Amino acid sequence: MSENNLMSPNSAPHSDVEDIKIRSNYLRGKLAEVLEDRITASIPEDENRLMKFHGSYMQDDRDLRNERKKQKLEPAYQFMLRVRAPGGVVTPDQWLMMDRISQAYGNGTIRLTTRQSFQLHGVLKWNMKKTIQEVHQSMLTTLAACGDVNRNVMCNPNPHQSEIHAEVYQWACRLSEHLEPQTRAYHEIWLDGEKVAESPDGVEQEPIYGKVYLPRKFKIGLAVPPSNDVDVFSQDLGFIAIVEDGKLAGFNVAVGGGMGMTHGDVKTYPQIAQVIGFCTPEQVIEVAEKTVTIQRDYGDRSVRKHARFKYTIDDRGIDWFIAELTRRTGWELEPAKAYYFENHGDRYGWVKGSGGKWHFTLFIENGRIKDDPDYPLMTGLREIAKLHTGDFRLTANQNLIIANVTSAKKKKLEELIGKFGLTDGARYTSLRRNSMACVALPTCGLAMAESERYLPTLLDKVEKLLEENGLREEEIVIRMTGCPNGCARPALAELSFIGKAPGKYNMYLGGGFAGERLNKLYKENIGETEILDSLQELFARYAKERHEGEHFGDFTIRAGYVKEVRAGQDFHA
Repeated sequence: MSENNLMSPNSAPHSDVEDIKIRSNYLRGKLAEVLEDRITASIPEDENRLMKFHGSYMQDDRDLRNERKKQKLEPAYQFMLRVRAPGGVVTPDQWLMMDRISQAYGNGTIRLTTRQSFQLHGVLKWNMKKTIQEVHQSMLTTLAACGDVNRNVMCNPNPHQSEIHAEVYQWACRLSEHLEPQTRAYHEIWLDGEKVAESPDGVEQEPIYGKVYLPRKFKIGLAVPPSNDVDVFSQDLGFIAIVEDGKLAGFNVAVGGGMGMTHGDVKTYPQIAQVIGFCTPEQVIEVAEKTVTIQRDYGDRSVRKHARFKYTIDDRGIDWFIAELTRRTGWELEPAKAYYFENHGDRYGWVKGSGGKWHFTLFIENGRIKDDPDYPLMTGLREIAKLHTGDFRLTANQNLIIANVTSAKKKKLEELIGKFGLTDGARYTSLRRNSMACVALPTCGLAMAESERYLPTLLDKVEKLLEENGLREEEIVIRMTGCPNGCARPALAELSFIGKAPGKYNMYLGGGFAGERLNKLYKENIGETEILDSLQELFARYAKERHEGEHFGDFTIRAGYVKEVRAGQDFHA
């Protein structure tokens, strides 16, 4: 990037998406009109770009593409709808609402995402408005669940530190509300709100984002050590809670993380956020707003693959960012305080928190809530929600916490958990309990390979290798995605597979067990046979040669399988 563009990044020609946003009149476009068109189940691509800001992507069932093409039918268009819930906390009534609309308008399942959100799949265009209205009536929203804005704010569920969690969660909610788009387009299109005239300068409609919003999506996460379950270093902006004498003293600030990349393009890479200082809780909102405005003003609006905040910082340097943040706030961050992460997984089963409340964490394989013939998960959770008086918490690892259970209700909930055979993961290996996969095929248009549908089958075979080597209960973080966009944060896993083509994956090793280090490419474009052969060798050596307490990712580096990667610029080196 030229020195001129470093100083004036938005002087370069803008991408077509920027033009769409400019023409959209604050995300309105022609959405209202195209949603009324009954001739096709699809919408034009310009409107699909805008639809993301409203929380939805148009997709089609790729399993049916060829057959429908033969029949000269348009693809089986449908919409994925994402529902935003800061920190993943929802009430039992909100859970029941999600259950109800998934049956009425979706494909009968609910997907818990890696950002503590809900996803519904299979919503038809003519049902979108009714679906969003029911979400709104339950006090949730789909606004800003996707698009070039701040996405769902993540927060560590931390059931064993309930009072700290409650305080950190409140800051997550305040951040989410403060950074929510202010346009009335959402209310006009979906909720039959009164139309608002366009303001000439845009200040009234979007005081933080402006008329063209951000160059790309922006992600914020709040972590409470010792658990890094939100993968705070993968966030554009991370806040690490510092607890002193049992009280929240403030947050260390980490900036510039991000997971997405493009196969074959070494200019794109995942990145680890850098800790730049400490702020008090009362300073969190200002730090977040000014950081977002820096990305708004300096992010690359020409090349979307280069538009994430991590590249803005990497191009200019961390010192530049700190100086710009200081200039905009008028004060300096304090030096970062000591902290320690020991894992980024969930604590399964019953945990007693403060105030005499109980929390039960369920293992949800790949986040999919559905009923199987031998495992009525969806029905069981529906019955629990009817009885439960606390809350539900969606974890960053696609699991679910039945939280804030009173001692009086605990026995009744235990009976329901037993009746429906709901599991805390005890019947699964540690590897499976530490696994995540993105949705991929058949609905994701970006997927190059299977992920959610394939990982459980692959794990069946990998678990046999672990058994043979005496490693059944060894905790190894494993993740799979159907493409390199990073939705399941694969670049941070000790062992990961990123889809390259149908049945083919790139295999990565060496991520940090606590999410503090990137992994590195080990083998490229391999299928199941080579995956299993490679793991047989790796597990055999790990079982025999590991040091006491040595995690798998650390071992693969020490044994020379891959090099250690502490910065994204070294990911492809």
